[in-house]
Amino acid sequence: DLKWLVCNSTLVVGMVSSVLNRDVKQYGKKYMFDGNEETCWNSDQGELQWVILEFPQSVKVSELKVQFQGGFSAKTCTLEGKTLRLSFPPSHFNEAHAVDKVKIMFENSADFFGRLIVYSLDVLGEKAS
Repeated sequence: DLKWLVCNSTLVVGMVSSVLNRDVKQYGKKYMFDGNEETCWNSDQGELQWVILEFPQSVKVSELKVQFQGGFSAKTCTLEGKTLRLSFPPSHFNEAHAVDKVKIMFENSADFFGRLIVYSLDVLGEKAS
């Protein structure tokens, strides 16, 4: 029974590589997790964009779902944890690993300037025992 590990009711400390024009009120990281399909995290330009998620306890990440805006997507992603490094296409990840902090790196952006637009980032899994 998989549960959303990142949502408004889950305390997660997160950081992102950049925000478009530093306008966090309009394009900040919180919009990846607010459940509103009209809001988004919009990165500034750069070769490598990333998101760091820190969970209040160890979790087993089983699935990662990323909803990009068409021309502002990543062709590949790398998920890094304490003893974990997995590369995968953004929508094709399905392995359980216990972590308390992950860094998701978005690589090979479809945008010439390296910008990303992420409407939702769903991290599914369960608490590690």
